[in-house]
Amino acid sequence: MTAGQANPGTRACQDPVTTTPYGLVRGRYENGVAVFRGIPYAAPPFGPRRFRPPAPPEPWDGVRDAGAFGPTAPKPPYSEAFARYLSDPVVGGDDCLNLNVWTPEPGPGARLPVVVWFHGGALTRGSSAVPVYDGRHFARDGVVFVSINYRLGVEGYGVFPGVPANPGLRDQLAALRWVHDSIGGFGGDPSQVTLAGQSAGAISVGALIAAPQAQGLFRRAVLQSGPPEAFERDKVRRMVRRMANRLKVPATAEAFAAVDRDLLLRTQVEIGRLSSPVLGGPAFGIVIDGDLVPRHPLEALVDGDAAPDTDLLLGWTRDEYRLWLVPGGLLERVDRLGAVALAGAMARCHCGPEVPRGYRSLRPEAGTAETVGQMVTDHLLRLPLQRLAEARPGASYVYEFAWPSLRPGLGACHALELGFVFDTGDTSDSARLAGDGAPQDLADAMHGAWVRFATTGDPGWEPWDATHPVRVFGEVDRISYTECGLRDRERALWSADARRTAEASEDAGESEALSSPAAPDALTGRPVRGTELRAVVRRLRRAGGVSRD
Repeated sequence: MTAGQANPGTRACQDPVTTTPYGLVRGRYENGVAVFRGIPYAAPPFGPRRFRPPAPPEPWDGVRDAGAFGPTAPKPPYSEAFARYLSDPVVGGDDCLNLNVWTPEPGPGARLPVVVWFHGGALTRGSSAVPVYDGRHFARDGVVFVSINYRLGVEGYGVFPGVPANPGLRDQLAALRWVHDSIGGFGGDPSQVTLAGQSAGAISVGALIAAPQAQGLFRRAVLQSGPPEAFERDKVRRMVRRMANRLKVPATAEAFAAVDRDLLLRTQVEIGRLSSPVLGGPAFGIVIDGDLVPRHPLEALVDGDAAPDTDLLLGWTRDEYRLWLVPGGLLERVDRLGAVALAGAMARCHCGPEVPRGYRSLRPEAGTAETVGQMVTDHLLRLPLQRLAEARPGASYVYEFAWPSLRPGLGACHALELGFVFDTGDTSDSARLAGDGAPQDLADAMHGAWVRFATTGDPGWEPWDATHPVRVFGEVDRISYTECGLRDRERALWSADARRTAEASEDAGESEALSSPAAPDALTGRPVRGTELRAVVRRLRRAGGVSRD
């Protein structure tokens, strides 16, 4: 029996009961661990609380049942193309600011390490009820696992006059405070908390570990396929204004609160339907608010102004872009557009023609879609995470997930690693992305590394240093190994481009491809006019625009 695992035979007849600051909760014993679901950490964010910062929940008398997942935040469903690969359960009800706890020792005194999980979904979809996120194997291995729900979309990240920004991020902070105050009663150690998230969840983790109000609430952090980032307020404000124009109401919190909730979601989908990580477009995101997010989180972390002693586990999948392009058939369209698509990628990544030319030289056999996808993946994910690791040598551990899905065309795509990190590859929901028969030894390796990191701060390979070690999981015929300098050649292309841009800006001033009268084609040097670039971006978005998972 694994250390910390409960003996199911001694507990089969009695449900676990523990206390929170707001009342007692009764969970269930499942697979030898105690599970508490749907515990409120804040009051329902509706009525007078809508679009406002979270408020404490009302205390309750007696023992509250915590046997089922609580309500999920309002969200639109995935499109049919994406629902083939990603599950997103809906649980009705207003009390959506809730969390779940899996623990091997439901009571004070155990002082076990804690992982707090923030789900992905582009800050518009997802929940803690996704079966892939089941925390039983973390608890089996001696870790108290907590997963949370938080407000999404315009409810969580709309920017309105006179209302504090980032209510969804403030929900997450409220959940962390609940963990700090309450997790001891579930067997956890509040001084050994690891924040972890994937995609939008990782972006949230990056913002939280940089937030002044969150300092002291965590010790370690895991960022999977999502860097610390923040949008300009005007970008999100434009999204709100577009929704307001479609709804024919003022762009205020009061006016939006009066709109039917389902209509608000449908309008959000219509306005955001052209959004894609590869192509850009309107989207909701964390904004710099002068309070919870006083400056860009990546800059604060790189400068050492925030969380200077925090251990970091950072990484990505080899083919992130394939989840963004394959489901809607956009991969083939990008390949057909060829040189024009490469010029569009230059505009998206704000780079010169030498960057895509360099990618083609590194992988001459790659098609246009792969070149564009890897460029955008580096620009959005890998370069910021590498920069963060560079600023934290000795305390940052970097990985790449390389195992290709058994589903056609997906490769080692965005979110594929989740079933291995959670060791839930035997679920049908994990098989949606991975296919049937995913290797258990790879799950053992990844899940074990995450458990070690949460427990000791060391996942089992060398921390980032001048040699740039990266742990590769799932390469052909190898479960895991360390490669130094992985992706250094791509990084050098961006560094050289940045130097050229700096030199050019001294004389001519900086300009972007989309606003220039003409931009050179990445391979041929043929001028591609700015109007053509805008047209191709529109064509690509209409062909298969998707939201980031």
